[in-house]
This record gives sequence, structure tokens and C-alpha cells, in this order.
Amino acid sequence: MDLGLTDRVYVLTGASRGLGFATARCLVADGARVVLSARTPERVAEAVDRLGGPDHAIGLVADLADASLPERLVIAAGEHFGRLDGALVSVGGPPPGTAAQVSDAQWRESFETVFLGPVRTARTVAAALTDGGAIAMVLSTSARTPITGLGISNGLRPGLAGVAKDLADEHGPRGVRVLGLLPGRFLTDRNRELLGDDEAARSRAEAGIPLRRIGDPAEFGRVAAFLLSPAAGYVTGVSVPVDGGALRSL
Repeated sequence: MDLGLTDRVYVLTGASRGLGFATARCLVADGARVVLSARTPERVAEAVDRLGGPDHAIGLVADLADASLPERLVIAAGEHFGRLDGALVSVGGPPPGTAAQVSDAQWRESFETVFLGPVRTARTVAAALTDGGAIAMVLSTSARTPITGLGISNGLRPGLAGVAKDLADEHGPRGVRVLGLLPGRFLTDRNRELLGDDEAARSRAEAGIPLRRIGDPAEFGRVAAFLLSPAAGYVTGVSVPVDGGALRSL
């Protein structure tokens, strides 16, 4: 199926590795071009190189908490590729710990990066898009059900799902789509950090997934690329789980 991605341009945050990079790779493989951002210069440069260099991708070094980043991404897409068709708004996971354990400082820092940064980016990009544009916010299955030991995520992700729905209502009449993605367990650096070398913990995690395995990031990237593409032009305002069936809600 032709997704209609050829020559379309997307900005992606937190995309030097993990699910963001997997999505960038799938978009580029289908003919799109990308502007990605992340905090580490070396990783940004490596990601751009792996995506084929400046004909296919460019990168900005910035933190999602930086209030200037969204506008910089929009400008970079226009100046380098001449257009903007959408965004994948992704951010690294907040510190682990229950809601009672994490400190006020951790809550405040996470609010800036995990909540306000994505909201600022989504609203800035949405305002710059025209008919056919799309934004996908990478959330977590914690938007629907709490995950033990991830209190900050449990507190902030549901709010972001509500913001995505609100933005979808506001920008839908202009033909701009906004949706959420709810990734489950994937073999990213984040999950490797959470699981460590504990094979028993990995087995327990896999036992709770109907497909009985942790996902490959490319499996997320393909879903994200489809939902950002014109082929998914009638999908908006929803939060789509990509989790191997782990969520038990209907």
C-alpha cells in the first residue's frame, strides 16, 4: 500500500534513538524527510547519518523543555525542506518511583519535559500545519492504566492524552489530525534500563503480554508512520495502543 509519504516532511522530538528513531527510519524508508531533535550532539549526528544525511534528515540539538525548540523545528523544516506535514512528539521516560517516592523537584522537572514540552510542541506544530497535516504524541499505556513503579508517568500521561483529544477537536475543522500512541514494552534503552539483566523480570514482563514477547522498535515505527501518513486520513482524536495486547481495557 502506498502511504503517500513521498516528499512529505515531519519533525520528530526525542528521535536520536528508541521509538522516535524507529519512526524516523520508517518515514524515510517510505520517501519522507525528517527534522529530528534530541539532547546529545553525538547521537543527533549519528542518527542523521544513519538516515542518509541532509538529503533525507537534519537534526537539532535541544531539550524538549526548551521553549524555543518547537518554533526552531518548524523553521528548520521550512528552510531545509520547504514544507511541513506533521510531527511525532516523543520524550524520554521520567524517573522511576512511585508517586509517593519521587520528590517535588522530580515532579517539576518532569512536568516541564514530559508534559509542557510536548504540549508546547504539539500546539506550535498544529498551528503551522495545513489540511492533511498530522501530529502523533508518544505517550504510554500508563495513559489508560497505571504502571507499577512509574508514578510520574501515571500522573502525567493521561493528561497528555486529554490534550491530544482537545487539539484534535480544535484543529480537525482545518483538516489537521492529532492522536496519541500508547507504546507498551519495546526493546529500547529505556526498557533495558528498567529490566536490567534480570531474566526473571523479563520473563514476567513477557508473560503479561498476549503475544508473549517484548516488541521491536520497528514494529512501533511502522504503526506511527502509517498513522502520520495520508493513508490514515480519517483517524484522529484517538489513543492507539501498540503493546502486543497487554492493555486489558477495551
